[in-house]
Amino acid sequence: MLALFDLDGTLVDRQSAFSDAVTQLCRAYTFGDDVEQWLLTELADRANADDFARLRAVFSLDESAAELWQAYVDLMAASVTCRPTVLEGMARLRAAAWTIGIVTNGAADIQRAKIASVGINELVDGVAVSGDLEIRKPDRRLFELGAARCGRDLADGGWMIGDNPTGDIGGGHQAGLRTVWLRGRPWPDGLTAAHHVVDDVTDAFAILLDERE
Repeated sequence: MLALFDLDGTLVDRQSAFSDAVTQLCRAYTFGDDVEQWLLTELADRANADDFARLRAVFSLDESAAELWQAYVDLMAASVTCRPTVLEGMARLRAAAWTIGIVTNGAADIQRAKIASVGINELVDGVAVSGDLEIRKPDRRLFELGAARCGRDLADGGWMIGDNPTGDIGGGHQAGLRTVWLRGRPWPDGLTAAHHVVDDVTDAFAILLDERE
C-alpha cells in the first residue's frame, strides 16, 4: 500500500526552523532588523531563490542572490527538526510493508536538504517536490510523480497525509487517494472532508497500520 506524506507541518517543523534560520542569516551577514522583518514576512509560507534576488534589490545588498539563497538553504537544513516519534512511526510503516513517499511544495534543493538533514530520506521510497516540475499541489501531476518515484501507480490507490486542506486533502482526493488531515489550518467551504482527521501525524501512522492489519 502507498502512503504519501506532506513535508512541512506534517513530518517536520518548518516554522521554528524558519525563524531560527532567518535570525542566524541576518547575524551572519550583519543585516539589520529591517531585513530580518522583510524575510520573516516574505518567506513566511514558502521560499525560493527568486526571493533573495528581490531581497538584494530592495535593500541594495552586496552579496549575490545565489550566495544568500544557499546560506539560507544550509541554515534551514541545520535548523529543521523531526521528532523521534515521527521517525519511529515511519520505520514501523516500512516494517509493515508500506511504500512511503513525500509529495511537497517548495524549491527542490531546500526540500531535499531538509529531508536529508533529519534522516527521513532513509525511510522513504520516493520524493516529489513541486520545484521538480514547476507545479504545485493540488495539481494531480505532482501526486503522479510521487507515486511513480515510489515505483507505484495512483491507479492502485493509497493515502495522502498532510496539514494543508486544499493542497494535501483536496489534491489527494483529485488523485484518487484516501486522506488524513492534520487539523490546524482553517477548512475551506465546499471542500470535501478528509477520510480521517487527527491532531498529530503519529495518529495517522496508527490509522495506516490498522488499515494494513
